Amino acid sequence: MAQHNADRVAGWNDQSGERWVAHQARLDAIAAVFGQAAIEAAAPAAGERVLDVGCGAGASSLALAARVGAGGQVLGVDISEPLIGRARALAPRDAPVLFRLADASSAELPEGAFDILFSRFGVMFFGDPTGAFAHMRRALKPGGRVAFVCWRGAAENDWMRLPMGAINGIVPPTAPPDPEAPGPFSFGDQGRVARILTAAGFTDIAIAPFDASVPFGEGATRDAAIDDAVKMTFEVGPLSRALVDQPDEIRARASAAVRAAFAGRAGERSVMINGATWVVTARNRAS
Repeated sequence: MAQHNADRVAGWNDQSGERWVAHQARLDAIAAVFGQAAIEAAAPAAGERVLDVGCGAGASSLALAARVGAGGQVLGVDISEPLIGRARALAPRDAPVLFRLADASSAELPEGAFDILFSRFGVMFFGDPTGAFAHMRRALKPGGRVAFVCWRGAAENDWMRLPMGAINGIVPPTAPPDPEAPGPFSFGDQGRVARILTAAGFTDIAIAPFDASVPFGEGATRDAAIDDAVKMTFEVGPLSRALVDQPDEIRARASAAVRAAFAGRAGERSVMINGATWVVTARNRAS
């Protein structure tokens, strides 16, 4: 568990974080509709204080800040120094938001300070999710609200299903990961999510599916959009990791196969892919 956390922090402060910064605008655009669904579920009101866990480059924090207004406050927390740096650079000076480089699962947080615990795809990577949520719960006011969005299963999400399915038979297969191991799909089982939150001390847990079609590749022409989708897939995400140390011939075959997979998706100047998530809400037990 400790080693996983150390590896996660190291990765997001090296190539992973730098790649996300390079593609920040595009990745935030893909995630925006899902984050907005979680914000609507959170229903932040003027003057409230929000803890945004795994805030990345700050897009969700800024959206929350617009809802709580000048009388409120948003604290965005992330383990990636490159992403926190980007968030600080993008935030308007007068926005009621602060960004902090820290691991929310263990960082010292002000007790009972927040009305809302929020996350857009930032809570699926904890080595001890129950312990992490129990720790973060202490930062919530009694009766405070939780709202987050997380991915469902890998087979339901095109950004994983299409490229990884395309390279089947080209790249030697690896053992399937433990579905409960920290990773983007570790909260795919809604029963597990409910058990984690219950054990961490939350009540009124609701888990609802939210699906959307989003533009992955974009370009002036259809071919350019497909090329763009392939390029981004090779630089960010599971395919980039699967192809590490593979020879040029394998990478070329993989590229052609992934391109064919994206070519089957709808869109004229974009490649539209399907995303499948859970929007999760809960409350802190009142003291």
